[in-house]
Amino acid sequence: MSVLILVLGVSAACCLGFGFVFQQDAAQRAPLSDFLSPRLLLDLVKVPEWLGGIGLMVCGMVLGALALAQGEISLVEPLLATNLLFALTLSRYRTKQPLGRQGWAGLVLLAGGVTAFIVAGQPQGGTAESDQLRQWLIMGVMVGTAMLLTAYAKASRHRWTVGPVLLGMAAGLLYGVQDALTRVSGQRFDDGGLTHLLTGWQPYAVLVLGVTGLLLVQSAFETAPLRMSLPALTAAQPLAGIVCGVGFLGDQLRMDAAALTWQVVGLAAIVGGIVLLGLHPAMPKAKTRLGLRPLERR
Repeated sequence: MSVLILVLGVSAACCLGFGFVFQQDAAQRAPLSDFLSPRLLLDLVKVPEWLGGIGLMVCGMVLGALALAQGEISLVEPLLATNLLFALTLSRYRTKQPLGRQGWAGLVLLAGGVTAFIVAGQPQGGTAESDQLRQWLIMGVMVGTAMLLTAYAKASRHRWTVGPVLLGMAAGLLYGVQDALTRVSGQRFDDGGLTHLLTGWQPYAVLVLGVTGLLLVQSAFETAPLRMSLPALTAAQPLAGIVCGVGFLGDQLRMDAAALTWQVVGLAAIVGGIVLLGLHPAMPKAKTRLGLRPLERR
């Protein structure tokens, strides 16, 4: 792994983590009638704090795209998963909550899991798969699963408890596919310039997936504290990205028994660390929803 990819990936994670905290702080004051509606985004664009969070998120996505242009998605995705560390750092600063055993355990699991997966798997780029059926099948499963999770979150009587977790998972799956298509878009630009990029469907799919994922994330932030949705989002995105990378982008991982074992252990540690950090008391809690809130329509 080059130093450039490491710096880009961690910098992207930093921007994403800080951005999520600012976004959730603003989104939780939005009217509940905007749940899973484009009106939610129209309301939030009027809030400076949310715009600041989106600005950080965009910076993170740009840095992530640069990292994807330099390295394999199976290498970059675990680095992006460390955004939760930066979200916890900012939340801890704002709440003055000590890290404690839970925080340190989550930190060690997340950092150790990322290290174990990268060292054991040794992700390398290969020839992208020419089998379009496999590509569409993998993306279809990811997007279809995200749609089912969203539908259940909207219809469930437990919308305000289970719903944010499901929406976080759905957004993570979409963002994982978006990262894969971002890498493809970068390859098209390198091969034929801007014209070749814009004549393909991939950049437009990246835009649609980004906006849809943003709506899901803000709806999750609107209805529950950050600890409910961010762990699911942070865990689902790298898993989906790695599946896409190995499935149709030609990423290669070591496949011997020992390497596979450590890769599974690493991914399990990443998920475990994400859950511990996401549930840490320092993460922002939901504020009271009684009465009209600042963004509520009168």
